[in-house]
Amino acid sequence: MEKLYFEKYRFNYADLTRSRTLYIDNYPIVYLLYNRSKAQAYVGQTVQKNQRLKAHLKDPRRKQLDESILIGHEQFNQSATYNIESNLINFLIADGRYTLQNVSQTVSRQMHNYFRKDFFNETVFENIWQQLREEQIAEGTLDQLRNKDVYKLSPFLELSEQQLEVKEEILKFCKTKITETGHHVFIVEGDAGTGKSVLLSSLFNTIQDLTKEVDSALYQTDNYLLVNHGEMLKTYKSIASSLSNLKKKQFQKPTPFLNTLDKQKRTADIVLVDEAHLLLTKEDAYNNFHQQNQLHEIITRSKITILIFDPKQVLKIKSHWGRTTLQDIVGPFSTKTLQLSNQFRMQASPQTLHWIDRLVERELLPIPSDSNYDLQIFEDPEVFKQAIFSKNEQYGLSRIVSTFDYLHKKDGADYFVDEGGINLPWNRTYPHTTWAEQPETIREVGSIYTIQGFDLNYVGVVLGPSIQYDETTQQLKLDPTLYKDTGAFVSRQDLSRSENERAKEEIILNSLNVLLKRGVKGLYLYATNPQLRARLLQLKETQL
Repeated sequence: MEKLYFEKYRFNYADLTRSRTLYIDNYPIVYLLYNRSKAQAYVGQTVQKNQRLKAHLKDPRRKQLDESILIGHEQFNQSATYNIESNLINFLIADGRYTLQNVSQTVSRQMHNYFRKDFFNETVFENIWQQLREEQIAEGTLDQLRNKDVYKLSPFLELSEQQLEVKEEILKFCKTKITETGHHVFIVEGDAGTGKSVLLSSLFNTIQDLTKEVDSALYQTDNYLLVNHGEMLKTYKSIASSLSNLKKKQFQKPTPFLNTLDKQKRTADIVLVDEAHLLLTKEDAYNNFHQQNQLHEIITRSKITILIFDPKQVLKIKSHWGRTTLQDIVGPFSTKTLQLSNQFRMQASPQTLHWIDRLVERELLPIPSDSNYDLQIFEDPEVFKQAIFSKNEQYGLSRIVSTFDYLHKKDGADYFVDEGGINLPWNRTYPHTTWAEQPETIREVGSIYTIQGFDLNYVGVVLGPSIQYDETTQQLKLDPTLYKDTGAFVSRQDLSRSENERAKEEIILNSLNVLLKRGVKGLYLYATNPQLRARLLQLKETQL
C-alpha cells in the first residue's frame, strides 16, 4: 500500500506551519482538530492546508480545540478526501466519544464512484481509524460501529441521487413557504427500507444549520423532529448528543410536543415527523391526547410540516388511516408530495422483494433463488434459533423477532414466545439503548415495536398462530382472535363493525410487512402453524 502520512501538532499557527511533508503541504489532506478534555472535535478536508487552518485559528468556534492530526496519502485526490472526511464524521458520531462541531455542507454531496474508491473507502480508511484508536481518540471497531443505529441514521451519510433531489425540493419548499401565510405540508412517501429516516435526519441537520446563518430564510426559526416511536427517539437523541448544532429537546414525541406548545401558547416554524403513519387518528386519553387527529394538530401549530408516511406500517386501529385518509387531513393546506422508491436496506433481488411483497398480500409463490440474499425456511425451531445465533456471531446485529401472537405485559416479568418451540422471552426494556444493540438480546425475541424503523443484518421471523394457511385458496389466512396485541385492536366508533374487523387483518399484515423487511443480508422464516410451515417448505423445494 502507498504510504499514509499521519502527523500530530498542537493547534496553533507556529506548530502547524512546521510541516514539511510533500503529501501534507501540497496535496489534498484530511484533518482532525480536537480537545480531549472537553471532548470536542472538528473534521475537515482541504487542498490548501495553511490557508484553511489559518482560517480555523481565527474562528471563535474552534477556540476550544487545542490539538490537530493531519492525514495525507501519496494517492489522495479530492474525491478521496471528501469520502474519508464523511466517513470520519459518521464513525465519530457513532463512536460517541466526541461532540462534533461540524455543520452540513452548503452544497449537498451525492453518492458517486471515483477511481480506486474501494481502496480509499476500505483499506486506507481502516488504517486511519486504527491509528485513531491507538491514539485513544476513537474506541469502537468499524464493524461494531457499522451495526449501530446512530451510524445508520447519521445526518452526514451520503445520499443517493433520489434522496438528494427530495431533500433539495424540501429545502426549497421551506425557504419559500416560511414567509407565506397559512400552513404548508410536504409529504415523503416510501416503502420500508427506502431511506426515509436517513433523508429526514440529513434534512433536519441542514435546517438547523441554516437557522444560524443570518442571510438564510430559515435564520432563527424554531424547529422540531417528532417520532411516535420510543426506540427511534433514543437514536435521534443519541445523534443530537454527538453534534453541537443539535439539541435533545428538539426531538420529541408528538403528544408532549403538542401539550408543551399549548401550555406555552406558542407555535413552531418547521416540524418534521418521522413515521407519521404511527400518529394517532383518534382521541387516546391513556397517552394524554384529547383531540381527534395528531397530524391535524401538528399542522395547525406549525408553519411547515414535513412528514414521512407509509400506510403499510400502521400498527394500531387508533392510528388507522381509514375514512380519515391522509388526503382528508392535508387537503385544506398547501401540500406537496414526493416518493422514495429505491430499496436501500435489503440486498435482495427484485424477485425476492416481489416474493415478500406478495406474501404480505397473502399470496404464496415459489421461493426465488438469490445469490445476494439469504432467504431460508426452517422446519425445526431449534435449528432456526441456532442459525440466527450463528449469523450474530459472524456478522453481529442478527435477531429473532415475532408477530405479536404471544402474551407480553410491561410488568417486569418474562413472557415467552412459542414455549413449545422457540421458547425465548419477549424483549425486555433498555432505557437508553435500542433493543437490538444490547448483546444479551440475542436470546430474546423482538416485537414490532422494538424493531420498526431499524436494520438487522439477519432477521429470523417467527410467524405466530394468527398467520395460517388456507389449503383451499392456497393463500395465507389470518385469525385475529389469536393476535395478542389487544391494545392494537381497540375498536373505533367512527368505523363500522366490518371495518374494524378488516382493520385488524390489515394491522397483522402491516406488522408482517415490517418484520419481513428488517434484514439487510438475509431473512429466516419459521412458521408455528403446521400447514403453513409445510407449504413454505414445499415452496422451498420448488425454488426458482
